[in-house]
Amino acid sequence: MAVHRKKRSEKPNRNGSRKKTDAKNEKLIFGLLGKSIVQSLPIGVILFDSDLKIIEANPQAAKLIKLGDFIDESLAKGADNPGQAGPGWTEQLKSVVSAGKTFEFDNINYTSKGKTKLLQIVCTPLKKADTARILGGTVMIEDITEKVDVQKQLANAEKLATVGKLVSKVAHELNNPMDGILRYINLAMRIIEEKQLKKPKEYLTQCRQGLMRMVQIVSELLEFSRSTYSSLEYVELEQIIEDTLRTMDVRAETCNIRVSRNYGRGIPQIKDGNLFQVFCNLVKNAIESMPAGGQLSISTRLAADNTTVVEFRDTGPGLPIEHTDAIFEPFFTTKDRGTGLGLAICKDIVERYHGRITAENAFGGGSIFTVYLPIAGSP
Repeated sequence: MAVHRKKRSEKPNRNGSRKKTDAKNEKLIFGLLGKSIVQSLPIGVILFDSDLKIIEANPQAAKLIKLGDFIDESLAKGADNPGQAGPGWTEQLKSVVSAGKTFEFDNINYTSKGKTKLLQIVCTPLKKADTARILGGTVMIEDITEKVDVQKQLANAEKLATVGKLVSKVAHELNNPMDGILRYINLAMRIIEEKQLKKPKEYLTQCRQGLMRMVQIVSELLEFSRSTYSSLEYVELEQIIEDTLRTMDVRAETCNIRVSRNYGRGIPQIKDGNLFQVFCNLVKNAIESMPAGGQLSISTRLAADNTTVVEFRDTGPGLPIEHTDAIFEPFFTTKDRGTGLGLAICKDIVERYHGRITAENAFGGGSIFTVYLPIAGSP
């Protein structure tokens, strides 16, 4: 009987020991799992103690900011002051530890390795589970640069769509009366010419020139407001360029501009949507930039990423450096009598091809406009 009681008393002990071991292993597993998750997060996570000394940081945090020994120094190395005129990083982070407050900082510019990112930073207190005593804090950092850019682009697209609808209505309303005015001016000039009256003809000529400019602006507004284009048959890219040059031939000769061509081989055909209009605009701008003569070089080539590249290089004065970013924006112009819609229309048409257009100053003078068009079937 004594032996039997001894065996029964040992069994609970072994079970209790196993439970303790399982609980210990479970705690270890969850600890390792939590650490693994933190290490793989796409946002930066930094733990710091009550003296603001960094205890641990995941790899993403090291990519986003310049990590040092202390969190306040690390943030201050490249970031704006969180409150601008208010308290700095040291004071704010000490408040997290002392008062247990959570602070959020949106749109913080942080410069590292010559590049500036837009960061969202959240600082929270780190408390001990059983006593709620604050041991330090946690800083979570997210790079929101692309997110903000996308939001700006969406807002801009919505604004342009609204402007486009308004422009379309206004342009249609103006088109009919302008057409009637122009017709009557032409009739009046015909009668005046028959009677050989010089002064009235001069006045009407000035009126007609102004009206023709209004017609041009309205037609460009109508083109800009259109959201679709007609895809025509496939044609050779060289053919579209040659058609453009024939249209601009007289202007080029008048301004004493030489045109050189350098067409690459093996370039596939492309749908002639409105590329003719794009090339006409770029050639016209190049000619207008060289009123005293110069050279326009047009080249085509096939890039390694299945992209057709068309380059327009002139020997004019080049682009103002402060305006290179805004040159494709609607209604922006550096010309005295420009509408600011020509290059905006070019950009819109090229983007419908899922391509892009760039502008830069050429080495040694002049400007280069480059059109990138993906080959049909390529991503």
